[in-house]
Amino acid sequence: MTPLGQMHCTPVRKEDRPLSEDEIRENAREIPEWKVVEREGIKRLEREFRFKNFSAALAFTVQVGELAEAEDHHPALLTEWGRVTAVWWTHRTRGLHRNDFIMAAKTDEVYASIDPRAG
Repeated sequence: MTPLGQMHCTPVRKEDRPLSEDEIRENAREIPEWKVVEREGIKRLEREFRFKNFSAALAFTVQVGELAEAEDHHPALLTEWGRVTAVWWTHRTRGLHRNDFIMAAKTDEVYASIDPRAG
């Protein structure tokens, strides 16, 4: 099976439905640092990333933004001093789609490729 981080997002069709609880559990195995949260009745993936300062957090935000543009799937990103909170979900399905897990894995790879203490 191909790891999530090596996959690419697929277009979300109108008829696509959110992932089932079993599908969420199965995909979540590859991204153990992420939490499934529910806001406004919509399940989302959320993770907080820590950094030495605002500059490092901002640089990470830009890298994730560029990745999101390349995959045409976009998160909510909250950039603060020393941390970034990333949230993935799919608006069209009003919940979690495989694309969200792919992008969470890719976000983890970006974080792993940098020194979060650098600034």
